[in-house]
Amino acid sequence: MRFTRSTLTFAALAGVLVATPSALVTPAVAFPDATPQGVCGRGYATVNSMPVGSLGTVYLTYNSSNGQNCVATIRNKPGRAVDMSVWIDVPDTGNAAQDYGQYTSHAGPAYVYGKGHCVNWGGHIDNRYVQVYNSNCALREHRVTFTR
Repeated sequence: MRFTRSTLTFAALAGVLVATPSALVTPAVAFPDATPQGVCGRGYATVNSMPVGSLGTVYLTYNSSNGQNCVATIRNKPGRAVDMSVWIDVPDTGNAAQDYGQYTSHAGPAYVYGKGHCVNWGGHIDNRYVQVYNSNCALREHRVTFTR
């Protein structure tokens, strides 16, 4: 039996498609690092958080072995890219960090050294903003939420 080149090409392509159907399917969960520890890294424990309405949460984490704070804004339902941000600053030292852009699942990480200091932090998803001042210290914490 003789095969033409187009018949062999079709048979090879059909074999690849049958053998690897998962290559054509996008996984339902494509955001394995969308947890505070996944975004910030090993050794970081969540010490505070604030919901961004029903859209997600901004997390403040701390690593006791290096004195670093990390913040991450994580969406509840990843999807199309939207404006997101995260920021943190230590007023006593002037150290600050931020991340801003269009993201599908999370903004961050942003790191500062904060051992023994109050920290200010916050973030946003789409048009909802949250800010926390005098956090994780002896001062009274102040929380702000607004929509733009």
